[in-house]
Amino acid sequence: MHNKTLAELRTGLNNGDFSSVELTGHFLDRIKTLDKNYNSFISVTEEFALTQARQCDERLAAGDAPNLCGLPITHKDIFCTEGIRTSCGSRMLDNFVPPYNATVVENFAAAGMVVLGKTNMDEFAMGSSNETSYYGPVKNPWHSNCVPGGSSGGSAAAIAARLAPVATATDTGGSIRQPAALCGITGLKPTYGRVSRWGMIAFASSLDQGGPMARNAEDAAMLLNVMAGFDAKDSTSVERDVPDYTATLNQNIAGLTVGIPKEYFNEGLNPATEQAVRHALGELENQGAKLKEISLPHSHLSVPAYYVIAPAEASANLSRFDGARYGYRCKEPVDLHDMYMRSRAEGFGDEVKRRILVGAYCLSAGYYDAYYNKAMQVRRLIKNDFDNAFNEVDIIAGPTCPNPAFEFGAKGDNPVAMYLEDIYTIAANLAGLPAMSLPCGFIDNKPVGLQLIGNYFEEARMLNVAHRYQQSSDWHQRAPGIE
Repeated sequence: MHNKTLAELRTGLNNGDFSSVELTGHFLDRIKTLDKNYNSFISVTEEFALTQARQCDERLAAGDAPNLCGLPITHKDIFCTEGIRTSCGSRMLDNFVPPYNATVVENFAAAGMVVLGKTNMDEFAMGSSNETSYYGPVKNPWHSNCVPGGSSGGSAAAIAARLAPVATATDTGGSIRQPAALCGITGLKPTYGRVSRWGMIAFASSLDQGGPMARNAEDAAMLLNVMAGFDAKDSTSVERDVPDYTATLNQNIAGLTVGIPKEYFNEGLNPATEQAVRHALGELENQGAKLKEISLPHSHLSVPAYYVIAPAEASANLSRFDGARYGYRCKEPVDLHDMYMRSRAEGFGDEVKRRILVGAYCLSAGYYDAYYNKAMQVRRLIKNDFDNAFNEVDIIAGPTCPNPAFEFGAKGDNPVAMYLEDIYTIAANLAGLPAMSLPCGFIDNKPVGLQLIGNYFEEARMLNVAHRYQQSSDWHQRAPGIE
């Protein structure tokens, strides 16, 4: 059962080939047996999942089940889950049990999906390798000595290892697409405002966006149908009709113009990655798409702009974690100041502290205009580049990451080198555009990702292109050497 896609599992459930309890138990058994090799889960909700599965079987038998009823899912541990620990990969929230569900979690509960557990992640979503988690690093199922990518590395590894068919994730600067690429799965970051952020613990509020991770584009479309939609509780949510993302998956892509940014194929790109990506672009061309070179002239400024804006917003968002209200509190504080100082010093990891310090500095008096305001001006230039490009092309394609998965510790002593792993993904977050990654090859048995970037609210077009590519390739069907 674990080798079936979500769509295939839905068919099996509806046909009575297996029950939700059997399906859920199968994945729980795999997590028990195999996850010690990957550390992809922080919490496994076995009793809760089996209770949900039994209720789903009753609904399936009664004939009143929603479309995805009885199918397993796992949530990134950044989404609040009522009665289930939500740690955000941090010691600061190790004991936090929310009294409510995030809107995304609530939507999947309404759809009848069964929650297997909460997946590991970089602390407060700050990282590109899943090495900053308080609960230890996640291992890439393709190579256990390599990172799975971050910050949604737990969700990506769980799907790649066939411990879960699908998962939720979040993307602030590439945190869905980069681990999807390094683990050989499909991940999609929707347009900013397309998916509610209510109940999703904030990193950088103007950049964070929840999205689906799955084996293929069809499964991602099924999940996005549930995730997307207006939420009055989220002031950044966009009130706009949600299409059926599965309805247009099979549309012909002949005549579609695909933009190829020349800045994404520079000296920083691994030649083997470029070869795999260009081969994938050739397949789109074989299906009738037109390839057109475009320029995103300010793309080289995306990393420095991001690493001013994101830490600045993080420093503000994380100020609430002070030991006074909830989360970690130091032992025996001398006074209020001591409690604040030691709770934050002991509760946060090094990368989080680094970003808080950078962000606070960028927002401080005398430096706001020089750093944060300037970064926001660059952000507008990056958005304008995309606006100009979409006047000429229908979709943009290129590499997701410059390199395949790297070994643990390879970039730990060089934060700038780590940040450059997101060089092709960050711009979509700064512009608020939808983007996704899908498998397009391997380098030394390490997956390579093809990135697609769409215009605002054109997730359906991206999914259509991805699905058509996956119909003529088998990279997304390959799995690491796991039974």
